[in-house]
Amino acid sequence: MIRIKKERLSEIFNEAQQKRVIVFGDLMVDEYLWGNVTRISPEAPVPIINISSAQLRFGGAANVAFNLSSLGQIPLLVGLVGDDRMGNHFLEMLRKQGLPTDGILVLPERPTTVKTRIIGNNQHIARVDQETIDAVSTEIQEKLFEIFVKNADSTSAILIQDYNKGVVVPPLVSHIIDLAIRQGKIVTVDPKFENFFEFKNSTLFKPNTKEVEEALAIRIRDDNDIISAGKKLLSRLNCQAILITRGSKGMALLENSGEFTFVETRARTVADVSGAGDTVIATLTFALTGGANMKEAVTLSNFAAGQVCEEVGVVPVNREKLKLSVLKSRKDL
Repeated sequence: MIRIKKERLSEIFNEAQQKRVIVFGDLMVDEYLWGNVTRISPEAPVPIINISSAQLRFGGAANVAFNLSSLGQIPLLVGLVGDDRMGNHFLEMLRKQGLPTDGILVLPERPTTVKTRIIGNNQHIARVDQETIDAVSTEIQEKLFEIFVKNADSTSAILIQDYNKGVVVPPLVSHIIDLAIRQGKIVTVDPKFENFFEFKNSTLFKPNTKEVEEALAIRIRDDNDIISAGKKLLSRLNCQAILITRGSKGMALLENSGEFTFVETRARTVADVSGAGDTVIATLTFALTGGANMKEAVTLSNFAAGQVCEEVGVVPVNREKLKLSVLKSRKDL
């Protein structure tokens, strides 16, 4: 990891401010139900939980957009929700955060993706998912692409967040990246297994270790395996950089110059890793639109991941705390 001087940090943050970023991917609502376990059900050996409170949060690509907004950018979410209760809640949540909703299609035939987590006595008891993962139709793909065409000129970057829920499909991805390349836009990608090798020619591709192992059918045991895997991915995807996130082992960056950089994690005390990947891709994109080079962008995203991992639950990165933590690491205050 490199050290970023105070003046350079301010330069990146100032340049990135109010930039527009299209965030394309699977939109989700994270629902949390908290309560107390009172007894075991007489109908089955499962606990009965009396729910005392509930909360809805942004999930999936929406959490990435929330992070970008927290950093001071203007994200335009492009994706789908259902014409249902949770879809209405989701749109209202965006409006309350001052985020635009005009990039979201509302489909009566497809339910809003909802992840419901049930927590009893402060223990995660169960998760219930409501979703449809079938690939969207050609007609819907065309409507989504029209949104990109309409907004590309005023956008600094396109961020693709794939959760394999049927929205990020190969033909649409190809059109989006081609459009971005023609207009000289930054493209950052957080992939999942099914479409892993469809994101060719992007600016930065950010898988985690498990996703790399599944895609290449290999086992990563040490740094040499990471280097070998990174080179294979760079060759097949023809992108400018590969960033492999490694959990507690930090990150590994391979640039198309052939340079490899290992980055140690910044989390001092890990309370919850939920949403850390969303924070990383959001901060990477933010930094790159601010003129940061790859190493600077990865350094900032590493600090951001460390910050959110020290919080319980899915929370966005805090802009001022991020700047402060970077400066403190250099004893520059």
